[in-house]
Amino acid sequence: MNFSVSKHQVTFFLLFHLHCLLIISSSSTTACLEDDSISLLQLKNEFSYDESASIDCKPPHPRMVSWDVGSDCCSWDGVTCDGVTGEVIGLDLSCSGLRGSLTSNSNLFNLSHLQRLNIAFNHFNLSNIPPEFGRFANLTHLNPSTTCFSGPVPSEISYLSKLVSLDLSINEPLRLETPTMQTIVQNLTQVREVFLDYINMSLVNLSSSVTTLSLVYCGLRGEFPETIFYLPKLQFLNLMLNDDLYGYLPKSDWSGPLELLVLSSTSFSGELPDSIGNLKSLMVLELGSCHFSGSIPASLGSLKQLTRLDLSYTNWTGMIPDVFENLSNLEYVSASSSNFSGMLPSSIFNLSKLYWLDLSQNQLKGSLPNQICGLSNLIRLDLSYNLFSGTIPSCLYGLPSLQRFSLSFNQLTGQLGKFRSKSLLEISLESNNIYGSIPPSVFELENLQNLHLPSNNLSGIVDLNMFSKLKNLWGLDLSNNHLSVITSKTSNTTWPQFYRLGLASCNIREFPGFLKTQNQLGFLSLPHNRIHGEVPKWLMGVGMQYLDLSYNFLTKVSELSSNLQYLDLSFNLLHQPLPLPPPSMYMLLISSNKLTGEISPLICNVTTFQIIDLSNNSLSGMIPQCLGNFSSELSVLNLGMNRLQSSIPGTFTQGNKLRNLNLNGNQLEGPLPRSLSTCKMLEVLDLGNNQINDSFPPWLETLPKLHVLVLRSNRFHGFIGEPEGISPFSSLRIIDLSHNDFTGNLPTKYFAHFQAMMKVDEVKEDVKYMGELYYHDSVVLTMKGNEFSLVRILNIFTTIDVSSNRFEGQIPELIGNLGSLLVLNFSHNSLTGQIPSSLGNLINLESLDLSSNKLDGGIPDQLTSLTFLEAMNLSYNQLAGPIPHGKQFSTFDNDSFIGNLGLCGLPLSEKCSSELAPQLPPPSSISYDNKDSASIFDWKFAMMGFGCGLVFGLSMGYTVFATGKPQWLVGMAEKGQRKRHHIEELHPHLGSYSLSGMEMEGQGEQWNEHIPNFLLMAVSICAMRASGLDGLILIPSKILQEGFPSSKPTCLAGWGSLEWS
Repeated sequence: MNFSVSKHQVTFFLLFHLHCLLIISSSSTTACLEDDSISLLQLKNEFSYDESASIDCKPPHPRMVSWDVGSDCCSWDGVTCDGVTGEVIGLDLSCSGLRGSLTSNSNLFNLSHLQRLNIAFNHFNLSNIPPEFGRFANLTHLNPSTTCFSGPVPSEISYLSKLVSLDLSINEPLRLETPTMQTIVQNLTQVREVFLDYINMSLVNLSSSVTTLSLVYCGLRGEFPETIFYLPKLQFLNLMLNDDLYGYLPKSDWSGPLELLVLSSTSFSGELPDSIGNLKSLMVLELGSCHFSGSIPASLGSLKQLTRLDLSYTNWTGMIPDVFENLSNLEYVSASSSNFSGMLPSSIFNLSKLYWLDLSQNQLKGSLPNQICGLSNLIRLDLSYNLFSGTIPSCLYGLPSLQRFSLSFNQLTGQLGKFRSKSLLEISLESNNIYGSIPPSVFELENLQNLHLPSNNLSGIVDLNMFSKLKNLWGLDLSNNHLSVITSKTSNTTWPQFYRLGLASCNIREFPGFLKTQNQLGFLSLPHNRIHGEVPKWLMGVGMQYLDLSYNFLTKVSELSSNLQYLDLSFNLLHQPLPLPPPSMYMLLISSNKLTGEISPLICNVTTFQIIDLSNNSLSGMIPQCLGNFSSELSVLNLGMNRLQSSIPGTFTQGNKLRNLNLNGNQLEGPLPRSLSTCKMLEVLDLGNNQINDSFPPWLETLPKLHVLVLRSNRFHGFIGEPEGISPFSSLRIIDLSHNDFTGNLPTKYFAHFQAMMKVDEVKEDVKYMGELYYHDSVVLTMKGNEFSLVRILNIFTTIDVSSNRFEGQIPELIGNLGSLLVLNFSHNSLTGQIPSSLGNLINLESLDLSSNKLDGGIPDQLTSLTFLEAMNLSYNQLAGPIPHGKQFSTFDNDSFIGNLGLCGLPLSEKCSSELAPQLPPPSSISYDNKDSASIFDWKFAMMGFGCGLVFGLSMGYTVFATGKPQWLVGMAEKGQRKRHHIEELHPHLGSYSLSGMEMEGQGEQWNEHIPNFLLMAVSICAMRASGLDGLILIPSKILQEGFPSSKPTCLAGWGSLEWS
């Protein structure tokens, strides 16, 4: 019999057969084992649901909610059953909001057939991982990551011989000890993926079959085995956040299937080898915050699959190589803070897929080419903190995808163009030379969130109401331009809710009325305006954290915001007791006001304090004893220039972080408390102008970081003995012991250990202001008989002043070893002998005062080689012979030599006899006149000045001349810290200029007579604009509190002079 089977019959047969199989399969799937169902229901009761237990999940997924008695457990959320046996073989409870301890008797361990188990992103109350995990003999995937397990990883994990993927990551208290890790490696031969991020562990040899190794934040120490880089199947290697793990990349024979290599925040070092170019499959390369050095090899251009490149925060050298031509897949490039220099490589502008480009904080220069606009997919562009010049390409304002761009802290000029990209969220152009008005197109950027334009040359009148159109705006900063901002006390306009608002130096005369409706405001900066009266209570909103109202005319503040952390009310007219700070405060700055009354001990209830500056007020009474130890974080305590009495607190304790203690200008008595020796972080100790009665405290030499020591104008007495330690005061840069009653010889053996004053070239490498990010150290010193308050000090400023004591003996020759010394004052003592010729080695010396001693002999010819010596006083000694001629000596007048009956020659009227005719000094072996001289003060604009003219009671002129190139000073003063653009009008009363290594304050009609001649070799406010430096004001401390003139300083074109108008 013949059978004829059609195509349709075959199809019907196959579909029928498949349907039967599905029915069979379905019926077997629903046949959940009763024991497994019971175990799962009992497991559900072991934990409570807490959404915060899965805080990293957005949102959490409470899978156990669907688990009910009477239903098939194979249908429950997160449960997978074997299609034939009905056994539970998979359990996914990740992000389930489970909170509770996972113990050894948990019903979880009754599910003996599990092959996959994921319990990640729950909270198991820091319980230990139970050893019962070793029962799961069939387990291939285990993921208990981010579950707050603690303690050691049980060795029973090594029993899971079928394990392919193990993820124990982000259980920070968890420890994977070496024996357990060794056992795991030996037994788990099939493992392919190992995720041990944030596990404290040590490295051992791994299986050659490993494809993924993730050891993020594991506390790894020692050298990373180079052999791991050669694992033949390794595709993903992530070692980030292991600070103590060091190693080197293979230099040869390195290839393989590696797709991801992340070494960020480790201590890997050496050069990036050419062999990196052999990793043809590499897609992600992250080497940020490592210790690599050298240049980037050209072979990097061979990584054609690369999508992500991070070279940031690493000390590379040279230029960014032009290797991007073949890297067309790159989407992300970050090389910030990497020491790169030179021009931008042209090939980088061809990366059409690039959405993130961060090259900030380098030394890149040149103009920004129009080709940058070829990066049409760019979302984030950050080129801040470089040396770019020229104008901003007009096309940059219209990149269609650009959301955030920052060109802050460059040298860009020109006017702002028309903003055409509606996608812009953030614009940051701080500290450039951009001029003109704010373009109207800014007010059409409806999605704009942050507009940051401070410290430019923008001008014009700005109606703040225009910004009310930008409903998404939360950050606005127009500070330190030439803008006049119009505000109103009342406004019916609906404003965006600001979080950050900066309007410093905007000619504001009252608090803007719209601030009353700002419920989210956390950061408000209104310094250097003309706001009068009381600080309104409504300004102290609950959310206010940072408030800067300094340099205004405020007279009263009633209460402070309960969450306030930073408050600056300096340079106002507050005439009231000190307001009590809230418990959240860490920085309190109310200097230069008229505060009265005592400092309440309740201030010590604020244990978060880091900086307290209440200087230049009229506070009286005792210093609360608790101020010595109330805050373990206190770094700065400045109570100088008040009327405080009694003794210095003796309660300083071990482990404190005090860095600056300034009690200058009070009425403090008694001895110096020995507990100050516990302040091992102390850098500035200024106790001058008090009534402290003590001998010299040799235990201060145990303070290893002490830079500034001022004990002037007290009642210190007696001999200064020999050092007790090996290297006493090795960091000291400023020491002032003047106007005391010290006797005996000069402390020669201490001078021999002033290592910081011996460094000349080395100090240029890290020129910066002394202090912190938000606070600059200050000190009161005497120069040429007058007191000055140095409100900011460069770390290159060095001085020794032991004048007005009763020292005797000779000036030691070794003083000539202090090569970086700028000011030396041994005047008004009883020193004898000759002036040592070694003083001619002090090539950076600007002021020398040896007057009113008993020195004899001649003036050494070597002193004529001191080309920066602007002030010299040798008067009233017993010197004899001809006065040397040449160089700076030609600028000194009669007062420098008067009172020495044996001296002759110009500028004195006493002529020398023919046999004593003055001779020219011998030629120096080193020329200091060269414009590229390595002098510590290589200023572009130096002042040899004289007072000239009066404009409203005061006008001071400077003659500007070039003494060399300032690039090293300008560049290095900004290195390691963010440079600040010069503020022309720091205060309606004040002008500004910088001096060699310091900034000073000055005021009033007596300014001219109080300024020492040598300080006139300085940078004026006008010269500073040309050189990029910034500064404050020079104020003689004796008139510091007498009030300011009502006029303000202006620049005279062409002369670089400062006058009051």
